[in-house]
Amino acid sequence: MRRKTNATIVARRKLRHRLGMGLSVLAMATGLFFLFWILYTLFVNGIGALDWALFTETTPAPGNEGGGLMNALVGTVMMVLATTAITTPIGIMAGLYLAEYGDASLFGRVTRFTVDIMLSAPSIVIGLFIYAIYVANIGHFSGWAGSFALSLIALPVIVRTTDNFLNLVPQSLREAAFALGAPRWRVATMIRLKAVRAGVLTGVLLAVARISGETAPLLFTALNNQFFSADMNAPMANLPVVIYQFAMSPYDNWRELAWGGAFLITLGVLGLNILSRVAFARKAAN
Repeated sequence: MRRKTNATIVARRKLRHRLGMGLSVLAMATGLFFLFWILYTLFVNGIGALDWALFTETTPAPGNEGGGLMNALVGTVMMVLATTAITTPIGIMAGLYLAEYGDASLFGRVTRFTVDIMLSAPSIVIGLFIYAIYVANIGHFSGWAGSFALSLIALPVIVRTTDNFLNLVPQSLREAAFALGAPRWRVATMIRLKAVRAGVLTGVLLAVARISGETAPLLFTALNNQFFSADMNAPMANLPVVIYQFAMSPYDNWRELAWGGAFLITLGVLGLNILSRVAFARKAAN
């Protein structure tokens, strides 16, 4: 009787296991299907818009033929570089502080809680916040305002990633450094941080990938500029906003440029994600 009961329990467990695995595979296949469908549609419509003019001409005026996305590409690159320069040192130092003192002080616990809230904050709310405290006070949109908004999105990603990777460093490594007489600040920066530099780089790349396609905060901060401009203190063209505006336009060449811009952003974000995975995989292998 007991053998029969045990066999029944085992059979039920196997059935549940197979059912769970089947549902998991089905969910994965559904997600991959829609992902490849989106990528296929983007590739088919975007590859036709790629030509030399896309990178050498500015966005066209309404009703004009031709044109490109040079001003939007330059504006996006400038704002992303400015955001990276702002957030990388602050984010790494903040993550280092949380890893060292986050559990031992009230300020550290509040900071970690605030970072977690910022990770889930809607980007449009961040854009409105920068608009209220910066754009409204200086009286005009600007590339700097866009970089500040993007910084508030990228910063918590770098802080949390740095904090998580630093906590993976074995305690024995730190104790060995302390035993040799190294001060805590040197252990944190020269031993602990150096051991996870590939992981920290991964966090920076993921943050850059996260902000590269943000549109909502730039609508309230950098806005747009039909002409080429490298002045960060003036309204600046950027790919996400141009795609948003051109995709809903009645002009065929504008919609074609929107597909080309979407293809470039997707290619860039995909490349950054692959680069971050490769960097982390090499560190894990070592």
